[in-house]
Amino acid sequence: MKKNTLFSTLSVLVIALMLVFSACRKKADTIAQVTVRDNGNALVSNARVILFGQSTTDPIQPVVRRDTAFTNESGVATFNYNDVYQLGQAGVAVLNITAEKDDMFGQGIIKVEQEEVSTATVFIQP
Repeated sequence: MKKNTLFSTLSVLVIALMLVFSACRKKADTIAQVTVRDNGNALVSNARVILFGQSTTDPIQPVVRRDTAFTNESGVATFNYNDVYQLGQAGVAVLNITAEKDDMFGQGIIKVEQEEVSTATVFIQP
């Protein structure tokens, strides 16, 4: 009898621990990467890339967050949205992109997905 009670107690404890540890998972990175190319399809380094949201409410509310990064030697600007995404949230954001270098300018849109590396390419031209 005592053996069955001990076995039952340990079984319940093991199941409870499995539930606790399976429910507490670490979220993966939510990253947006924008590649900038010129009108000759060449990668553009040191271009300024700005990501920003646009209000979808009526009346229009200002969207405060604007993120700026510069492209690396491979023409890629990287943005980290780990602080924006929360576990259980469906989607992160659809953001406008502007890219510029010297007298060249381009625009685009990127859909940032949760716990993924989302990518977009923007072509800039004079």
